[in-house]
Order: sequence, then C-alpha cells, then structure tokens
Amino acid sequence: MTPTLVPHHPARDWAEIQERMLVPLYEAVYDRLGVGARSSVLGLGCGSGLALLMAAARGARVAGVDGDLARLALARERLPEGTVSAAGPPEGAAYDVVTAFHGTGPVAARAGDFTPLAQSGAAVVVAGWGPPERCATDPVLRIAARLTGWRPVVREDLEEVLAAAGLRWEGSGRVACPFGYADADSAVRGLLSTGDFDVAVRATDPHQVEKELLEALEPYVRADGTVWMPNDFRYVIARVP
Repeated sequence: MTPTLVPHHPARDWAEIQERMLVPLYEAVYDRLGVGARSSVLGLGCGSGLALLMAAARGARVAGVDGDLARLALARERLPEGTVSAAGPPEGAAYDVVTAFHGTGPVAARAGDFTPLAQSGAAVVVAGWGPPERCATDPVLRIAARLTGWRPVVREDLEEVLAAAGLRWEGSGRVACPFGYADADSAVRGLLSTGDFDVAVRATDPHQVEKELLEALEPYVRADGTVWMPNDFRYVIARVP
C-alpha cells in the first residue's frame, strides 16, 4: 500500500468514521448503570457528542466538556444549546453519572475535579483499551509507542485514577468494540482522529506515520478491501462517597 495523502479533518473524521466504533461500550455502560429518564449524565472528553446523544435518547439529562473546540462544534450540531462547553457544565448542576469514555489520559485524571458536581453515590466511569492479546489494534498502537513513548491506558491505570480522586471502586467490565472501515484510507483517517498518534505526527513526518499505519493494517484488510479489527475495551466504575 502507498500513503493515502488524503486531507485529514480530525474532528470530522472522529465524528463520521471512528466514534461509532465505541457504541457497544457506551451501550454496555448505560445498560449496567440503568441510565434512563431519571438519570443525569456528565461526559468528560465528550468529543462530538455521540455518547451524550445516546444517553439523551434514553431520556437522561446530559452535559459535556471537551477541550477540542472542533469536536465541540460538531457536538453542538447534535445536542441542544448549552449542553456542551469547553469550560464546564452549568453551575449548580449535579449528576449521577460521570463518564470519561475516550480521553483516558488527562481527561480521566480530571474526574476528581468534577466529582463535586456529582451526587453522593454517583457513578464515575473511565474506559481504556483491553489486553493487547484481545486488541487487533495493538500492533497499530505500537507505532505511536515506538515513535514517541506513548502507551495505551490499561485497567490498572484507570483504577489508580479513580482511587486518587477519592472514589470507591465498584466494578469493571470488558466490551467487544470491533473497528470496521470501508477501506484502508478510512482506517488511517479514523485511527489518526483518535488523538493517539498526535504526538507522533508532530514529532515526525506525517506521511511516514501514515505509511507505517498502512503497513500495520495490511493483515486486517479483507479480500473486498474493507478493514476489520476485533478489539476489547475495559471500563471501571467507582462511586462518589
């Protein structure tokens, strides 16, 4: 394969290609917590808002925070005015579910900053990659690790984040989230939109990163040109005292 050289628009690529891959994770967590009409959900690192949209469809009151203004702009197209912001949720609001589905580095670490907005007994959920042997994407992620020293967040990291925030660990789960793409170019665009490769792209030639991604994807390209990568994700739930 040769580098795609297709112009990338990370926020829109996330919203149109990659974000839907985590729908099974969102659904599993909402099912486990019984998110519904009586729920109030705060999404940390809410991205372009799909997880919040799904909670709202269950009848929940939702709010989101994200530092990526381009993703927030897309979330505002999907959600009612005032639902998401870069600064934080409205003052005086209280939530019974706080999630950090896909920002499990600094965003998950901010969970403790937002626990004052959570009701006593509220659930705080953080998520990350499953074990490497259960993630076809692991060889692709190793590119970022080799170029920059980046490493994926694992369950032990998630538990440490929650413990450091003074939260009470409750349980965890694992969810199959296969990544499926129409072709290799879409796969590259989707993977680059996750943010896991941002440091590598800035530190090296972006075309070289793209070339290495295409090479790592080759075992997962099927005869019809589509790309299929089975993955597991883990989530950890803690409660606000």
